[in-house]
Amino acid sequence: MSPTDTHPLSSLELARYSRHILLEEIGVAGQQKLKNAKVLVIGAGGLGSPAALYLAAAGVGTIGLADFDKVELHNLQRQIIHGQSDVDRPKIESAKDTLTEINPHVKLQFHDEGLQPHNAIALFSQYDIIVDGTDNFATRYLNNDAAYLAGKPLVYGSIFKFEGQASFFHPKASGPCYRCLFPEPPPPGSVPNCGEAGVMGALCGIVGSIQSMETIKYITGIGENLSGKLLFIDTLNMGFKTLKLKKDPHCPLCGEKPTYTSIEAENYQETCETKLESPNNTSIKNDMNESPIEIDVTTTKAKLAEGESILIDVREQYEREICSIDGSVHIPMGEIPARLNELPKNKEILVHCHHGGRSLRVVQFLRQNGFTRSTNVAGGIDSWATQIDSSLQRY
Repeated sequence: MSPTDTHPLSSLELARYSRHILLEEIGVAGQQKLKNAKVLVIGAGGLGSPAALYLAAAGVGTIGLADFDKVELHNLQRQIIHGQSDVDRPKIESAKDTLTEINPHVKLQFHDEGLQPHNAIALFSQYDIIVDGTDNFATRYLNNDAAYLAGKPLVYGSIFKFEGQASFFHPKASGPCYRCLFPEPPPPGSVPNCGEAGVMGALCGIVGSIQSMETIKYITGIGENLSGKLLFIDTLNMGFKTLKLKKDPHCPLCGEKPTYTSIEAENYQETCETKLESPNNTSIKNDMNESPIEIDVTTTKAKLAEGESILIDVREQYEREICSIDGSVHIPMGEIPARLNELPKNKEILVHCHHGGRSLRVVQFLRQNGFTRSTNVAGGIDSWATQIDSSLQRY
């Protein structure tokens, strides 16, 4: 990238960025490139928080932030751009206050609709580079596809428990894309989200900082980026390793015969919530003599009111201490096999957890053991809190 803005750095900016300017690789010219750059950060969460903070501190001239969510208490463990007083505020409002305090010279642009299939390519076209701070496969693939179709580089990052990944995708510059690595999303429900599996907060800072570093290097044209590489980070054992990636000629997006040539909304419907497996899955039968494999929370409430069903909570005790549904029976997931004799044969068994992943596996187990009238509560207690009882503390 080369400077296009004729406005020189002010004396205050020269002083603010002096430690950058002292670096031979950056200098005044490199800092001017940062000032001229436009970076879009998708998500103001675990990865977007540290990435946006360091990009603002570095003096990136225009930072866009796309997010439609509100700050929740459980976000504060890792989403460091927000604070206690920001709970229930839109994340982009909270981020605006923090980023402005860090660097008033940065122009901030906010997209409170978030990233959507209908606006992705047009939105990406306004920026020089995209930083992927999302936490679900649907948006991750949307980011990848829209960046490619808009001709923009994408800085990828992901986190899971104590492990992280990072890469730099720019197929228009002959590098691979995310679909070269993973052509299609995994089956719904096969990979737990951070709400089910957990994530170490400090890991977000490590991966988000790497993403900001990759962005800065691209803008200033220094060093070697992660194009053609996938960086693995194991913070529990503190190890780093790099896997070489090749551009796949059969990639459904950037290959020789692409099948993804435009952004179609139906290709990006999956969310971070655990979804029901395919009806064709032979491990889950659902015939006329069985209850539905899965129902929503509204139907669950109605069934409980009829008095013919029992609600089993398979979460851990500490989760029950955060919130619980009145009348539910607590049997942690790990204790289900030893406590089958406690379950009624004459009632429909409704099973819930946090988001629906663990409870779905419990329902599968119950059906395999003769409890054909067992049903999963889709979305778990999190959906109950958002749709039925807003007084419950979400986590």
